[in-house]
Amino acid sequence: MDAFTLPDFYLSHPARINPNVERARRHTMAWARDMGMLDTPSPRGGLVWDEPALAAMDYALMCAYTHPDCDGPMLDLITDWYVWVFFFDDDFLEEFKYSRDLKGGQRYLDRLELFMTDEGQDPPEPLNAAERGLDDLWRRTVPLMSADWRSRFRASTHFLMVESMWELDNIQRRRIANPIEYIQMRRRVGGAPWSANLVEVAAAAEIPAEVAATRPVKVLTDTFADAVHLRNDLFSYQREVREEGENSNAVLVFERFFDCSTQQAAEMVNDLLTSRLLQFEDTALVEIPAMLAEYAVPPPGQANVAAYTKGLQDWQAGGHEWHARSSRYMNQGAATRSGGLHGPTGLGTSAGRPVFTSIGPGARRRARQHSQPVCPPVGHLDFPELYIPFEVRLSPHQDAARRASREWARAMGMITDTPPAGLDGVWDDDEFTAMDLAFCAARIHPGGDLGGVTLAALWLTWGTYGDDAYPRVFGATRSLGAAKALTDRLPAFMPLDMGEVPEPANAVERGLADLWRRTAEPMPTAARRQFRTAVEEMTTSWLWELGNQAANRVPDPVDYLEMRRRTFGSDMTISLSRLAHHEEVPEGIYQTRTLRELETAAQDAACYLNDLYSYQKEIEFEGEVHNMVLVIENFLDVDRHTARDIVVDLIRVRVEQFEHILETGLPDLFDQWELDDHARRVLSGHADHLKEWMSGILAWHDEVARYREDWLRAKHRPGAPAGFSGRPTGLGTSAARLAPAAR
Repeated sequence: MDAFTLPDFYLSHPARINPNVERARRHTMAWARDMGMLDTPSPRGGLVWDEPALAAMDYALMCAYTHPDCDGPMLDLITDWYVWVFFFDDDFLEEFKYSRDLKGGQRYLDRLELFMTDEGQDPPEPLNAAERGLDDLWRRTVPLMSADWRSRFRASTHFLMVESMWELDNIQRRRIANPIEYIQMRRRVGGAPWSANLVEVAAAAEIPAEVAATRPVKVLTDTFADAVHLRNDLFSYQREVREEGENSNAVLVFERFFDCSTQQAAEMVNDLLTSRLLQFEDTALVEIPAMLAEYAVPPPGQANVAAYTKGLQDWQAGGHEWHARSSRYMNQGAATRSGGLHGPTGLGTSAGRPVFTSIGPGARRRARQHSQPVCPPVGHLDFPELYIPFEVRLSPHQDAARRASREWARAMGMITDTPPAGLDGVWDDDEFTAMDLAFCAARIHPGGDLGGVTLAALWLTWGTYGDDAYPRVFGATRSLGAAKALTDRLPAFMPLDMGEVPEPANAVERGLADLWRRTAEPMPTAARRQFRTAVEEMTTSWLWELGNQAANRVPDPVDYLEMRRRTFGSDMTISLSRLAHHEEVPEGIYQTRTLRELETAAQDAACYLNDLYSYQKEIEFEGEVHNMVLVIENFLDVDRHTARDIVVDLIRVRVEQFEHILETGLPDLFDQWELDDHARRVLSGHADHLKEWMSGILAWHDEVARYREDWLRAKHRPGAPAGFSGRPTGLGTSAARLAPAAR
């Protein structure tokens, strides 16, 4: 019996089929036989695959649906890649997942890495079907593309292979990931970013190198990947979870986290799939054209980006159609229920098919996403004690940092006793006192010297000022162009060579120029570059917030959780301590899954506790749409108290994941990288700092007046002191606001 009834999928784009499908079927069957994939024995008896099994899975049909426009030889190549990746997945399952053989699995993966060679390198002699397949495909594919594409494809293939160890480790420990961890890791292990790279090959549409790392292109690829994986999890739950004992499936993850039925979990996974598809559409139609204009991408590059976008869209439609038909999945009646192909299916026949009817989920989701009322009277949000069980320590330099940060903020023009003028004087003295950012700095850097604690307080002051100034100065008037012009100027105040900077025109620029000189001077160039990137990611995230406010759009949950780390400035503040030991640990170790997950788990706990404390301030008094409680209210269509409880649980599971990594992942990383005692102490100290960072931020929220209801009501009343606009303050409410009283 099926585990649940498949939900109503959002299908906005018709599937088409490549006319070369029969050719690809014949070719790939012969290729798989030549590579040895049809006679590889399974440790449990029998074969991993045989010819009838491969024919029933019909990967040629999948590739014909997902790449409807490429010619016959290209479809052969693409189909061979998918046969290889699915064989790898099943072979790894048979050899290592069932037996829980971690060491053998790692040796298997290490060998595969050797077949992704650079130009002029020779791979070893292949010893098994997976190695023979990868060796053959690498030789046939990489000459078609640039070195930049090869680097990106190698990284995608690497993650697809090596992160299988994360799945294997969770199976061995009988551990089910939390939802945030799962989304992040599924993107790496699931292979859809790898599929996106192959879309560039099949469509002869390589993304120009200068825009490949921009947010629009990355979001386009990430939303594609998430939608592919979530759809696959719905169709494959029966086989993976019920039959194979897998625990890496979004339906299972949601079922356990929300403590709900399998059917309810499947509906939530489908809602998230719909939301990611809408994010894809918004990015393709709004952000991509703006990015092409900003970077002045020449016409051939623009055509490639357009073809790539279309290729991803075709993949989504075709991937759904194949899942609805393949013997590999739970899909009885799926093609009929979800608006599958009817009538002619060849190229140019889409007009002859009935109009799609499965757009309802998208229409409902989009309507709810844009219907948030402005400044609703939500009141104070109570919540239980949060699970952040780490000691709070206090620096003896708190008072000195408090005096220094106030003097600095006044010198930079952030604090005024008169009405604000543009980006100057957004705060008054009362508001600065209510924030007490030195209190926070003294608890997140309790062991720092006076200079270190003061510098941390100044960066907190600058980041908080910018986060407050952007919506107050640019938000209510929807001056997105002016906000972008300011943001585009900010990197000029962070020269890597520590050379001359422009004359600062406002408090934001003055503060950044001064802080960059203080902070970056002793750093090596590589550390400066990393820190500048962290600052730039924070400042550009403020533009993302302004865009959502202007559209009155509550963010997609995944987009929110990823951008929230940037808007909170978490990577910027954490990297201040990390970069102090930049040259004392091996290069690249902070990019490992272990440390990346350690840091993002800590970041999320801090971000979401801020959302709980700031809920009334942001929703009722500022008209914000960027708050995890509100995002969950909107996404799940639940009340604020239910959403609050989910956020509290998210904080708990992220902290528990942090603790799990400390207990298991960090010692394994030390051994895997063969670190000396000093490097181990540095990374252990970094983990201790993350504990203090979380506990210090919690203590600060508990203490300061910034989020208290009585303070908020006093400051937002009509005629409040300069520096405030008077309630309401959200976008679209400027005509309803009273001018502040002159002082």
